[in-house]
Amino acid sequence: MTGRQRARGLLTAALRRTPAVLLTLALLAAAAAPARPQAAPPTQPTPHQQLLRDIYKELVEINTTDTPAGDNTRAAQAMAARLRGAGFPEEDVKVLVPAGNARKGNLVARLRGTGARKPLLLLAHIDVVEARREDWSEGLDPFKLTERDGYFYGRGTGDDKAMAAIFVANLIRYRQEKFRPERDLILALTADEEGGDFNGAEFLLKEHRPLVDAEFGINEGGGGRHRQGTPLFNGVQASEKVYQSFTLEAKNKGGHSSLPDRDNAIYRLAAGLDRLAKFDFPVNMGEVTRAYFERMSKIEKGQTAADMLVVAGERLDPVAVERLASQSAYYNALMRTTCVPTLLQGGHAENALPQTARATVNCRILPQESAADVERTLSRILADDQIKVTPVARSKPSPPSPLRAEVMQPVERLTAEMWPNAPVIPVMGTGATDSLFFRQVGVPMYGVSGLFSDIDDNRTPGRDERVGVRELYDSQEFLYRLVKTLSSAK
Repeated sequence: MTGRQRARGLLTAALRRTPAVLLTLALLAAAAAPARPQAAPPTQPTPHQQLLRDIYKELVEINTTDTPAGDNTRAAQAMAARLRGAGFPEEDVKVLVPAGNARKGNLVARLRGTGARKPLLLLAHIDVVEARREDWSEGLDPFKLTERDGYFYGRGTGDDKAMAAIFVANLIRYRQEKFRPERDLILALTADEEGGDFNGAEFLLKEHRPLVDAEFGINEGGGGRHRQGTPLFNGVQASEKVYQSFTLEAKNKGGHSSLPDRDNAIYRLAAGLDRLAKFDFPVNMGEVTRAYFERMSKIEKGQTAADMLVVAGERLDPVAVERLASQSAYYNALMRTTCVPTLLQGGHAENALPQTARATVNCRILPQESAADVERTLSRILADDQIKVTPVARSKPSPPSPLRAEVMQPVERLTAEMWPNAPVIPVMGTGATDSLFFRQVGVPMYGVSGLFSDIDDNRTPGRDERVGVRELYDSQEFLYRLVKTLSSAK
């Protein structure tokens, strides 16, 4: 089998589970860079790494799911005890518990600097998705940190207790080194990012805004990818699409199925959905997406590279757009708002004409567009005033964070130092993180961790979630240097 055939085989297998953008980057970078075997993790961690490991273990082994067994407050209190034990003053370490939600506590801590510049926020959520022991492999308990074959296993090892533990360990290291930044460093560890009836980031902004007010912040949402130990790219998430679902509902007087009428609620709704299926929202390129395609054009080749360079520019070429959109659902989603039916319900009895037909349409809206405009567009495309369009819940807009040189240049420099030949790629998240709440109030957020994971083996937040031992310690060092750079003299 030739190298080209092997590459095609890898791509075909990975397409079943990996977004096209990551596969494109992976395949091209792997072809351009010589294979480099992954170094074995250190047998004896440094003192800083050992501290991280101890904190990480403690966090992973506290159940913080949104279940009766979960307790985010306990985890926040454990991290507070770590910081106080390292000498942080009592007034700079606060566990904030909302009224009526005793298990949804949040930690806010501060390493004080000179105050020459506005603070830097270090944000991580410490709640996790539910996991059942019987669903995991033999010898692995989701709520026990297990080190095996160069990996740490456990629920939250990747999402998001790695960053939380790293931030705590690095704050302690800064204090030990008597580091005095020009900015205060604010750590916020929050509850219910993964879901539930409460959100810690939103709570802190509403009830304790002065404690978390910052010039900008770092959060999850980015991260790196590697294949067989070879780093491929380091992503910086600077924007997110806005999640918004709508209910489409058609009603009818109904009747007996033996006397059918062409005015049928199911027919009416189906015709509207067919019109929606044939519609594409207009292309609307933002700064982050333009930067993404511009940098990708230097990695891709041939027509794809040429098309990317075109869509990154000011001139809109429908032919280039169509080629990219038809090549990859991910490229299409980067360029425009998307709406797709995800749930369908109709009728009430086998022998009766339907009185109601209902569909749920899930939209992922570009951050520079509004849910109200999308709702109006849906009504126009459905072209039937008897199909009622109703938002399922209030949308949570998330304006993009500018690609500030003050942030991007240190990320690029440190990435080049630690992972040579791995490009830094700005990305727009197709999901959502707690960054959206801070972006809403004017605090730019950047999803960047330097935590590399296997592009062909994404287990977060699924069975046998894991993070490489070496990758965790590399992320610790990357974030240690990055935060120090962002909070020090220019």
